[in-house]
Amino acid sequence: MDHPAPLWLGPRPLILASTSPTRRALLASAGLSVETQSPEVDERAVEAACAGLSPSDLALRLARAKAEVVAGRAPGRIVVAADQVLACDGAVFHKPADAAAARAHLARLAGRTHALHSAVALADAEGAVESFVETAHLTLRPLDDEDIAAYVALAGPAALGSVGAYQLEGLGIHLFTRIAGDHSTILGLPLLPLLARLRARHLLAF
Repeated sequence: MDHPAPLWLGPRPLILASTSPTRRALLASAGLSVETQSPEVDERAVEAACAGLSPSDLALRLARAKAEVVAGRAPGRIVVAADQVLACDGAVFHKPADAAAARAHLARLAGRTHALHSAVALADAEGAVESFVETAHLTLRPLDDEDIAAYVALAGPAALGSVGAYQLEGLGIHLFTRIAGDHSTILGLPLLPLLARLRARHLLAF
């Protein structure tokens, strides 16, 4: 029986500079051979050093920092890193520390439209890094305290594992009235522009 030619043409698997199961699943579902490494970057320290940057530029800086760290540990490998920054009304949101913080985040986002800036940095075999950012806009429906408390209780750990206190691929979908943007961008790894760049480097079979 003939076996199809592999889609990923790199001599070794792509390295994803992240331990995010969602990002790894996106790459794997697209047929890419992928390994993961934790970049071990202090994101809050990078953010503090980048005071004054726009949210999209901050996402780019964080993604580049992760790519550079992992590429430095794995010379000659192709490395992809990503970061996501949520901004609403001039404020940047991080993952909530606990259920109370998740409820507070959702109370601030309810009835408003926020931006998710998903940045990707791609390091080639020579260590050169190219980066780009894609933005999605999401509108939460108006939510009262009872709605928010019910969601956080039902979502459990998922409410703490993502910026904004929601996972769109889970119960978080109930929070929204409008979503404008590519699904993979919202999940934190814009696949279409990333695949285009890998294809331009002759790393994909078609």
